[in-house]
Amino acid sequence: MEVKAVSRYIRLSPRKVRQVVDLIRGKKIDEALAILKYTPKRASEVVTKVVKSIICNSVLCGPGAHI
Repeated sequence: MEVKAVSRYIRLSPRKVRQVVDLIRGKKIDEALAILKYTPKRASEVVTKVVKSIICNSVLCGPGAHI
């Protein structure tokens, strides 16, 4: 089962958020959070919140969940 989290009504342009998401796409969770912590973009705060939500969703879905 794949885990998913969606953030809606963000007051940022999709292009700016996509730049931050491209930095962490395909990385491990610990590495992605470390990259987001030191990324000087406003979108990194929003993406960090979504990544943490994905982690919580995977815990709720069980051990067979894919992140």
